[in-house]
Amino acid sequence: MLKKSVLTLAAVGLLAAAVALPPAVQAQNFPDSVRKLVADAKKQVPLIKMDAFRAGLDKKALGLIVDVRDPDEFAAGHIPGAINVSRGLIEFRIWTHVGFPDKTDMNKQMTLYCLRGSRCALAAKSLRELGFTNVTAADMNFDDWVKAGHPVTKPAN
Repeated sequence: MLKKSVLTLAAVGLLAAAVALPPAVQAQNFPDSVRKLVADAKKQVPLIKMDAFRAGLDKKALGLIVDVRDPDEFAAGHIPGAINVSRGLIEFRIWTHVGFPDKTDMNKQMTLYCLRGSRCALAAKSLRELGFTNVTAADMNFDDWVKAGHPVTKPAN
């Protein structure tokens, strides 16, 4: 009986730990259809690797830097100067950043990034489908950015 209780408690503990992980960490193994969707998006948009992203950041040559992660991820730390427009709302919320309605700049330079390069590729593809012509996706891992000692900031409270 004690052995069964210990095993049950261990299973509950593991389940609780898995549920407490951020969604991006929980869902690392995706179906082939998702990997194909992301791979197709990456073929349709210009991509930039981490070293080129850092060089562009230093030269202030990335245009509008858009973090497409969720607001809680952004609040935990983001690239200096980035704005947060989450992937799920980008088609609706980008407009205030490109001059809509008076002077909409469909050629505004934008560089998008996320945690692993997937959401920003999908977001960049969506923006290009809306008619934006100067959108690039960062094909990099934000955790690698942090580990490399590149700049990260948090919103002021």
